[in-house]
Amino acid sequence: AGREVIAVDPRNTSRTCPRPECGHVAKENRPNQETFHCVSCGHQAHADTVGATNVLRAGLVRRQANAA
Repeated sequence: AGREVIAVDPRNTSRTCPRPECGHVAKENRPNQETFHCVSCGHQAHADTVGATNVLRAGLVRRQANAA
């Protein structure tokens, strides 16, 4: 399908704040299965969206490192 697959470590991706200026990691950031609320900066989002954002960023960083 013309897609590129890059393996990334998914651990803590839904517990890590996706805001670049924050990045706080804590199990308290995810008070339940679907909610993300950063205890450091107050950012709120759906936990799956946060996890997907962090996985995408990690993949792009790894892709760029492999290209260098």
